[in-house]
Amino acid sequence: MPSYGPSSPSSFTSPPLPAPAPPPCGVPPFPPLRVRGGSGHRLRRAVWRQRRAMAAGLALTAAALAASGLGGSGAGSGGGPGAGHGAAGAAGTASRRVPAPVRLVSAPVRIADAATVRLLRPGDRVDVIASEDAGAGSRVLAKGARVTQVPPPSAEGSTENGALIVLSVPRATAATLAGAGISAGFAVILC
Repeated sequence: MPSYGPSSPSSFTSPPLPAPAPPPCGVPPFPPLRVRGGSGHRLRRAVWRQRRAMAAGLALTAAALAASGLGGSGAGSGGGPGAGHGAAGAAGTASRRVPAPVRLVSAPVRIADAATVRLLRPGDRVDVIASEDAGAGSRVLAKGARVTQVPPPSAEGSTENGALIVLSVPRATAATLAGAGISAGFAVILC
């Protein structure tokens, strides 16, 4: 066998042996940990979620009011005096009262010209005019009244007494129409 170098026993040294592993140590016994305020964290988180939902709801309400023009000195206020001047503008709009919505009632009205009634459809807007006599003038009793119904002509086919329509008008206008209908003939103008 060929020799590659000196083969003396001192030339071969073995690597040092590793240190022995430390003996296993056990975990000392201890009581369980109790964290104080753990449920409070859940409560705070729930309140925070509720606040965020309320803030989102208020933001949506503010956006809806701004879009509809009911928000005081916003885009739909018309830019009146004091609009856009901070607290002075807000105080000016708060002093103006928004009129209460008018309650509408249905008022049947007999129109003298039955052919005119055939032109009307529900949803049309009309002005109602009363004429007392041929010599007397005429007067407008209702402006922009909405037609709610146009009943079909009667089976008899008689149109000499006119034709009936039903209008949606304020209660005071309905009373005026009923009172004037006793002695006057009505005509309508399509708006």
